[in-house]
Amino acid sequence: MIRLVQQAPDGEKTIAELDARQTFAIGRAAGNDARFTDPAVSSHHIRLDRAGQGWTLADLDSANGTTVNGIPVAGTVALAAPAMIVLGEAVWLRFFDDAVPATAAAMPPPPALLASEADIALVRDMKARTEQIRHEVAKVIVGQADIVEQVLMVLIAGGHGLLVGLPGMAKTTLVATIANVLDMAFRRVQFTPDLMPTDITGTEILENDPDSGQKRFRFIRGPIFTNLLLADEINRTPPKTQAALLEAMQEKSVTVGNQTYTLEPPFFVLATQNPIEQEGTYPLPEAQQDRFMFNLWVDYPSEAEEEQIVKTTTVAAADKPQKVVSRQELLQLQAVVRKIPVSDHVIRYAIRLVRATRPGDEKAPDFIKKYVSNGAGPRAGQFLILAAKARAVLEGRIHVSCADVARAALPVLRHRILSNFAADSEGITPSSLVERLLQSIEQPGEQDY
Repeated sequence: MIRLVQQAPDGEKTIAELDARQTFAIGRAAGNDARFTDPAVSSHHIRLDRAGQGWTLADLDSANGTTVNGIPVAGTVALAAPAMIVLGEAVWLRFFDDAVPATAAAMPPPPALLASEADIALVRDMKARTEQIRHEVAKVIVGQADIVEQVLMVLIAGGHGLLVGLPGMAKTTLVATIANVLDMAFRRVQFTPDLMPTDITGTEILENDPDSGQKRFRFIRGPIFTNLLLADEINRTPPKTQAALLEAMQEKSVTVGNQTYTLEPPFFVLATQNPIEQEGTYPLPEAQQDRFMFNLWVDYPSEAEEEQIVKTTTVAAADKPQKVVSRQELLQLQAVVRKIPVSDHVIRYAIRLVRATRPGDEKAPDFIKKYVSNGAGPRAGQFLILAAKARAVLEGRIHVSCADVARAALPVLRHRILSNFAADSEGITPSSLVERLLQSIEQPGEQDY
């Protein structure tokens, strides 16, 4: 019997018995024979095909790649049992034949993702770098320390952010300043009701080939081909244009016609919304909001901060912010976040928080059952851990605590909790529900270690 088994920290689980199959597809999207919700897995990641008496594996242009026995897959390769298949450094699968013994040498356990000395040195240097980043951003942005930290967490974790705030809160200026400090190419798209998907992704034009004299199509890249894309007032454009961002946000690629174009890393989307002006807008569907790692609420500044804003913005321009982290270092930091180990009790705390948001869960608090119609999905737990890792890196640490998870809970969960009519009628917001959750869900004790 030829089997495909998932290898995870809590044990092994058989994914499929392949003897009666001709093909087997794996990915995150519906329609695959096996689905994994990890963000590192592409919508259509790999496909296994029977070839005579054996099998082949094809990588379906996945965003984070596939390895077989530690060797990256480009195109299609032959599979010979036993083999270790790794999807995006996140999902470990064993392909083996029960008739062929899997020796320890032939089938090693998944190795720990250990950081190199250069990685550790970069992390230890990040506490000072983070303070320097805050100092440079403060040359343009007064206050908003929590928002700056949370945007950095999103970028270090490789996610995307949704900034919600009233007009004039310097949301656009904040994003542009951080892009400059982190040495990223920056573009801004002002979303309007007449904006088309091709206005973002790019389009093909027909032109004459000067050599052959024949007509040909040439692709003109849109503003999405950048490192940091600001989707300004994303709720002002129709759903089909909003959806044009989905493939780019998840797959880090753009498909136009029959051609797929890969976006140069790093790639981030930071979108803004105005929460009070809803006339002529198209609210983001819950499924698309779930693609955003953080929902950041940009609030009014304090009185002292507002005085400083008026002082500094009504005179000649001050010093320009300087670059602190290079693009290459940012990519290295993203890789380090994936390598940092997390203790089981920290993961257990994150899962408790996520499951407590679901009114159908027997362990959910009574106020959740009373005020929530739908809770957060598994992606929330993944983002909680990634955000906690990112916060540890920003503080120069290579260990993650439950406090890091708690710090990330509000921006991760508030847009994934759907309050019901009872909550709306009493003025109870998802943010207040998350804050109550943090008070009611105890952090793991000694029995959890």
